[in-house]
Amino acid sequence: MPLDRFNIIESTLREGEQFVGANFSTEQKVQIAAKLDEFGVEYIELTSPIASPKSMEDCRTIANLGLKAKILTHVRCTMEDARLAATTGVDGIDVVIGTSSVLRQFSHGKDIPTIVRMAREVVSYIRDLGLEVRFSTEDSFRSEMADILQIYQEVDALGVNRVGIADTVGVATPLRVYNLVRELKQRVSCDIEFHGHNDSGCAIANAYCALEAGATHVDTSVLGIGERNGIPPLGGLVARIYATDRSLVSKYNLPVLRELDSMVAEMVGVDIPFNNYITGITAFSHKAGIHAKAVLNNPETYEILSPQDFGMARYISIAHKLTGWNAIKTRAEQLNLDITDGDAKAVTAHIKQLADERPLTLDDVDTVLRSWISEQQGGES
Repeated sequence: MPLDRFNIIESTLREGEQFVGANFSTEQKVQIAAKLDEFGVEYIELTSPIASPKSMEDCRTIANLGLKAKILTHVRCTMEDARLAATTGVDGIDVVIGTSSVLRQFSHGKDIPTIVRMAREVVSYIRDLGLEVRFSTEDSFRSEMADILQIYQEVDALGVNRVGIADTVGVATPLRVYNLVRELKQRVSCDIEFHGHNDSGCAIANAYCALEAGATHVDTSVLGIGERNGIPPLGGLVARIYATDRSLVSKYNLPVLRELDSMVAEMVGVDIPFNNYITGITAFSHKAGIHAKAVLNNPETYEILSPQDFGMARYISIAHKLTGWNAIKTRAEQLNLDITDGDAKAVTAHIKQLADERPLTLDDVDTVLRSWISEQQGGES
């Protein structure tokens, strides 16, 4: 199915607040919300106002910033939570309740008929207020299919804006996600949201397969922070969709990703991983000679993402034994040194020999190049 209609529900200020290192101040939350809005996400999801008095205050503050993004908050399937959330000024309320046998037994203790009754009551209340409402089962992939489909059809009949499926413990595989979304799409007329955790490394793949199967909304967080191993990172999901068709993410201000990753990483006390999607220090780095030559001729040979579209730069690593003469010649030209192909090949062989003996830096390579050219020119005079 074409990915021509999807929305990002950015949950750094809800799911991300559950990350072990996250303790956002109100000022930091406002900064994150403003930067997410600048990036262009369609929704920003906030921690439930019932969590604490500060959460209530922050919810009201961000809901009234006048951002372009719709502001949501995430609550349990109870009338108490729904009533409180409705007083904050948010645009919509995301309702959730556990439906797997393990959560029903050890979390809230409700059976499926009781869950259906609660869902009908809470969804109807929010709809009557004119607010957007999503109803999600929790731990969907360890729940009985018949149970969750019954609940989804009940709330769909009430006019819910979307239903959510949640891979709460990261147990799902892309094929399972695809099949569940396809089945659900045949049973409901509303939109479908996917929330997936990364415990087994499938978060981005699962989110993408949900979209391929017809889901309309996907939850992300900056750097993927969240409970345990978190959820799909905003940058990672964007990278995956961009690699399919870059026009699909043209609605977003892509260079802002770098600012978001750096800002949130500092706030939660982590480094951006070296291999992070788009913003990692090696994301657009090339080392092997055959790679460097091809990229210098045509970046698309080894780059599915264009660094310029994200405000990033390509880096060709040349100070090592795997370097190639095309990369060395390009470096010489950057230094305004006149070098022939023959000289480039000869100096490259010398650099490789040096690199076998000790680690080299770019300064070392530049020194060798300048000395080599100087000797060549001196010998010719």
